[in-house]
Amino acid sequence: MNPTGTKVSAFSLASIKAKKELEAQQQHLQKHNEELPSETFNETDMLLLWNKFAQKMTDSGKRLLATYMQMNDPTLNGTIITLELPNQSTREEFLTGCNELLGYLRGKLHNHDITIEVVVNETVENKYAFTPQEKFERLKQLNPNLDLLRKTFDLDV
Repeated sequence: MNPTGTKVSAFSLASIKAKKELEAQQQHLQKHNEELPSETFNETDMLLLWNKFAQKMTDSGKRLLATYMQMNDPTLNGTIITLELPNQSTREEFLTGCNELLGYLRGKLHNHDITIEVVVNETVENKYAFTPQEKFERLKQLNPNLDLLRKTFDLDV
């Protein structure tokens, strides 16, 4: 399509003109990138805004993106924010919705050099407890006093 909104054949002179206009627009945008702010920020500021955005997504009904954002705390290395997710499909889902997050962080932190990198770590698996003994062991990990309670009252598992 050309700027007027009509379809253009890929083999026409109009398509060449449209392509040149698009390249000129992209060069114009690249010139503006050099003028964008790149203030320094720390990991605490980034995490605060990260969690605020996740809450904003939850409130607006985009809970899936918010869930992915809150699976792990992201880490900061310079201007690269690294988030670890459990599998490839989760990574792809997150990346489809992270443009709004990236724009939010860049605007609030006044740094347009920020990028988000997603790392897949499939070794982190949730082990589900099925038997009563497994459930008790899991609860005991969360609260060691549970074993003391079981022994004190001579309870079965």
